[in-house]
Amino acid sequence: MPRKKLVLPIAGREVTISNPDKVYFPEAGYTKLDLVEYYLAVADGAVRGVYARPMAMKRFVDGATGEYFFQKRAPENRPEWIETVELRFPSGRTADEVVVRDAAQLLWVVNLGCIDLNPHPVRTDDLDHPDELRIDLDPVPGVPWSQLREVARVARDVLADHGLTGFPKTSGSRGIHVYARIQRRWGFAEVRRAALAVAREVERRAPDIATSKWWKEERHGVFLDYNQNAKDRTVASAYSVRPTPDARASTPLSWDELLACEPGDFTLKTVPARFASIGDPAAAMDEAVGSLEAILATSRRHEEEGLGDAPWPPHYEKQTGEPPRVQPSRRRMTKPVIMVGRAQLRADALAGLERWKARHPDVVPYLEPKDILVDAMRGRAYAWTRVRVNLEHVPEEKRPAEEAPDPDFDPSTAK
Repeated sequence: MPRKKLVLPIAGREVTISNPDKVYFPEAGYTKLDLVEYYLAVADGAVRGVYARPMAMKRFVDGATGEYFFQKRAPENRPEWIETVELRFPSGRTADEVVVRDAAQLLWVVNLGCIDLNPHPVRTDDLDHPDELRIDLDPVPGVPWSQLREVARVARDVLADHGLTGFPKTSGSRGIHVYARIQRRWGFAEVRRAALAVAREVERRAPDIATSKWWKEERHGVFLDYNQNAKDRTVASAYSVRPTPDARASTPLSWDELLACEPGDFTLKTVPARFASIGDPAAAMDEAVGSLEAILATSRRHEEEGLGDAPWPPHYEKQTGEPPRVQPSRRRMTKPVIMVGRAQLRADALAGLERWKARHPDVVPYLEPKDILVDAMRGRAYAWTRVRVNLEHVPEEKRPAEEAPDPDFDPSTAK
């Protein structure tokens, strides 16, 4: 009979784990307790990745294949030893977010259904000045892992040439993250500007495999998502398990390891033994604090050459000098992009895409992997998925008209 709860002594406190036998990863068979035991095994590294940072809780209350939602406000009914800090968002709203400093607090968060951990790049004693520059490498569909590793190497070199030390980790999903510890002298806007400069410099050095273009229909190769450094954006932290079928983990690596590994090497089952054997490759990050002065000088040079700001995420206020925040296909009608469907669950949106393909079998052979635009959309609390198709490679006479979205989720009604 499944246990209703389990009480674990952790860091001098008792942490209650509810429904420990609940299956969280159906394909692999891993339970909630398996997830808890994983985080206990890598607690030193996982806590280091989130230490003293406000955290947006991404809750998978029904496991990795269920719906999830973002909870910014800490639950009112929480132990007295759970720390919070008030965070102000670009919208002007505020919330008391959870802060983790030890393994007990970490496991309390995991018990709430937080499979991965999503901290902000600031610490509680200075919420206005990030101490991390986060380079997020996001491959377009069809890009091989080897190409992603090559772009990461170029990003490492760009950072080094500007006096910054890059620490790589797998994202646990499809990408790679490269973090650089920075002095707390610059605000979010300047850190984002530095990330944009890194993205453009990587693109300049490797134009065939890397891009800084914000709009998906303009991208190729690996996108360097500079907007992950905007205020209120979070990234899955080191040792976060991700909601993939095989429970992959976002794993810090040495550069030698990164250039030889495969993303499926690092999972809930394999990472604990690795951690026990070699420790945390990211442990030295706090000792490699760098300055943004050099990369911001490169940003100013970009501006002098005519490269101004780049688009911000859609829910941010319009910024001075920002280009039109309109998809190129809608702005200039240069590419025939149509909406296929939108759903709260990614799997439902992709199922709608398969139905669309079944209705238009003559179109499918013309589509390239990058023509399928799967957009992870994020509202105030719930995330949802939009699927679009770029028909530019389809002969004009064969292009189907845009239909009513299938499925047709309305994010304004999400609860």
